[in-house]
Amino acid sequence: MRSRLWSRLLEDEGGSSHRSCLRYPWFDSARGARCAAEPDLIIHCGDVGDSAVLEALRTLAPVRAVRGNNDKGPWAGALPAYDVVEVGSHAIYVLHNLAELDLDPSAAGFTAVVSGHSHKPVIEKRGKILFVNPGSAGPRRFTLPVTVATLALRSGRCEAKIVELALSQQSRTREPSN
Repeated sequence: MRSRLWSRLLEDEGGSSHRSCLRYPWFDSARGARCAAEPDLIIHCGDVGDSAVLEALRTLAPVRAVRGNNDKGPWAGALPAYDVVEVGSHAIYVLHNLAELDLDPSAAGFTAVVSGHSHKPVIEKRGKILFVNPGSAGPRRFTLPVTVATLALRSGRCEAKIVELALSQQSRTREPSN
């Protein structure tokens, strides 16, 4: 079984393919260069920006999303502050800001914690728990790379990989704000 966290990806042994993606401006190229197959599941760790982003992602696969600090308006109120995604025997805790983690993921039985907020891609093992921030697949923020992450889940094993997206220079930079 596979799950893709494009700002998070998961893999589990078995034949089916689940994929989870996180951000948006890479959407047009997501169908080609980044993944060998369409995602089965997209996980977005917040700072969605607009409900149209989730609608567009839903054309690729089912979407699980949490609310980020930049998600405002009635549409964002429907997004949970955290989510639990189960893939096979693995449970993934998803939230926007890791500083708001208010539980012991090991005691709660989680395999991994996936978060956003800082937009800095990070993979870190703390005890038996894998912590992943896939970065941002949206417009380039500061000098950070444009990235997603993959998370491979197998029986008794959890591994992650950061994938830098090759976007055009135009799509890597934010539009000037007025």
